[in-house]
Amino acid sequence: MKVALVQTSLVWENPAVNRQLLQEKINNIDDSVDLIVLSEMFTTGFTMNPQGIAENFPGETLLWMQRLSAEKKTAITGSIAVQENGNFYNRLLFVKPDGSWQSYDKKHLFSLAGEDKVYRAGNKKLIVDYKGFRICLLICYDLRFPVYSRNNEDYDVLIYVANWPEVRTSAWDALLAARAIENQSYVVAVNRVGEDGNQHKYIGHSQVIDALGNHLLEPQELEDVYTVDLNLLQLQEIRQKFRFLADRDRFTFLE
Repeated sequence: MKVALVQTSLVWENPAVNRQLLQEKINNIDDSVDLIVLSEMFTTGFTMNPQGIAENFPGETLLWMQRLSAEKKTAITGSIAVQENGNFYNRLLFVKPDGSWQSYDKKHLFSLAGEDKVYRAGNKKLIVDYKGFRICLLICYDLRFPVYSRNNEDYDVLIYVANWPEVRTSAWDALLAARAIENQSYVVAVNRVGEDGNQHKYIGHSQVIDALGNHLLEPQELEDVYTVDLNLLQLQEIRQKFRFLADRDRFTFLE
């Protein structure tokens, strides 16, 4: 499966402009790509001011993703701020070329920025079956909670979309490698670059790591689109040789 990581700056709280900028980048992605990964809150930046910019759901960005996915014949994923039933959510969407979609509401809300005071937390993981891969999709701060990321569903790819600031980049890099190794999974991580409306700086470090902790894509700092091939057979060979998942602890979440 060929994955394109879109590492880009974002225009603060301007969904229409961000969709246009991203569309230009997506239109230039090679047609052989199977999955395009955008960042967290890719239409607004990581805002705690969803009033007036969070879209009613389903809304314009989902329609935009469905149209682009059909045109490019590739799946597209990333998170946006939405409003539904009187609540705001940091919601990740996974859209397939046939127009079908699945969603995940961010479980771990970033209390340091007050996200938990503005948005409502989700309570269910999302595992998507696509192109023969099982994909677990999580958002930014979820990275700090290994129990929630634990591979009890036999997924093959763990995707994190983020607005992770420069000041904590070392934690980002270390935790991504840990998640890949402990879950014997590919990890695909997409972060933004630039500066947001709160003067937080981002240097990206989007990357791809294999199940042994090796980088297939080293952490990147430039605004660009990066493409990586994920090989399911190679992953299965690693898991057959090193049968660590067979010894994992089994548990269920009690909500």
